[in-house]
Amino acid sequence: MDESILYVRNQGAAGDGKTKDTEIIQNCIDQCSQAGGGTVVLERGVYVCGTLYLRSNITLEIRKSAVLLASPDIGDYGTDTHYNRYKNEHDMDRCWLYAEDAENISITGEGELNGSAAAFPNDGSIYRPMMMRFLRCRNLSLQNLRLTESAAWTAAFLDSSCIRAENLTIRNRTNYNGDGLDFDGCSQVFVRDCIIEGTDDNLCLQAGSREFPTENIHISGCSFTSLCAGIRIGLKSIGTIRDVVISNCTMRNVWREGIKIECSEGGEISNIAIQNIVMRNVSRPLFVILNNRYQPEGLGSSLALDHVPEVGRLERVSIQNLLAADDAEMKHPHLRFGNDLMGAPWFNGIRFDAAQGHYINDVTLKNIRYQSIGGVKKSDIPAEYPILKVQEKAGDILESGNYEPAWSRAAFMDIRGVRGLALSNVGYESLEPDERVPYILENCETVKEEVIIKERR
Repeated sequence: MDESILYVRNQGAAGDGKTKDTEIIQNCIDQCSQAGGGTVVLERGVYVCGTLYLRSNITLEIRKSAVLLASPDIGDYGTDTHYNRYKNEHDMDRCWLYAEDAENISITGEGELNGSAAAFPNDGSIYRPMMMRFLRCRNLSLQNLRLTESAAWTAAFLDSSCIRAENLTIRNRTNYNGDGLDFDGCSQVFVRDCIIEGTDDNLCLQAGSREFPTENIHISGCSFTSLCAGIRIGLKSIGTIRDVVISNCTMRNVWREGIKIECSEGGEISNIAIQNIVMRNVSRPLFVILNNRYQPEGLGSSLALDHVPEVGRLERVSIQNLLAADDAEMKHPHLRFGNDLMGAPWFNGIRFDAAQGHYINDVTLKNIRYQSIGGVKKSDIPAEYPILKVQEKAGDILESGNYEPAWSRAAFMDIRGVRGLALSNVGYESLEPDERVPYILENCETVKEEVIIKERR
């Protein structure tokens, strides 16, 4: 039997940007599902709706002439769309497009999905719906779409597999938590040729449980811009993140970290290969940390973490062919929404750090060039750099400086607590004189060291 194709406008939808078309669009999805599969087509109009429940074997095609617009009324969003796995972000439990225990879902068509972020201000209603959430789904495809102004995260994939996100343009500029693509407990993931601009992490790989590893991840040909970070691996790291390839990507105007790897909740992060990356105006090109962290009500803590974890394992990380350069833009501190300091010249640099008594194992840094803005005076930074200590009991809420110092004691590279470190053809120059030492290797077992420091003339 041929698959059903239902044109939403032919089913009575207004598409006028004012009338809510939730019921009609949902009916079309359900009809196609009952027929064994099909395509729901939106064209020629602006369609307003609340939560849509996607089903197996469904394609939602939003054509170039159409906009799917999120309802500004939080009452139009279901309360049964699963939890958000961060403890402190229960206000984002609701979402706009949702699928659970489904397979063979595609959202495509060159049109726009607009999350109506301005209707859910940072200091307004407690609830800000995510744009999409997929729970325990298989064979998912997002292609050729413009995803704009999400009220919170754009797309969260949980415990899902066989995912393709290709040729997406994601732009979030209005609210906090403006993530792009988040994968937690996912496998066989392909992210290609995407442009992502946001107010938080552009792309996240996380492990919020031990049951489903995040593995076999392929990220290539993407462009990242962020008020916070470009690519984040970890923080939520109870389980396993492994076998990740990131290649042929650019980053521009990223005010915090370009690539950030954090093993902080007792799990394992391993086999990470990063190559052919170009960065322009990125405060911290690389930031890699191994520690343990438990904050019962704290920012970023995994919902499933109910005790102080042991220090996990972070090993086999290879970063090759990375070019990072600053221009005059980086002379100044950068704020998010006017009051949240994201980056400044004293943040800059490549940093690796492990909790006292522990090591990051087997790190290769090869063919790296970093042209930093420099200009930092010793008086700009504290005299003492904190030791990354192991947390021993839940009552010890970690100070931010003890977890992630907001300044760098070296102008180029500060590496501490790495066993099996290979540095090859790694070079640095500063655009303005910098009073910090160029680089520090502390408590490291260095296999090979080839560092080139250039004087700016």
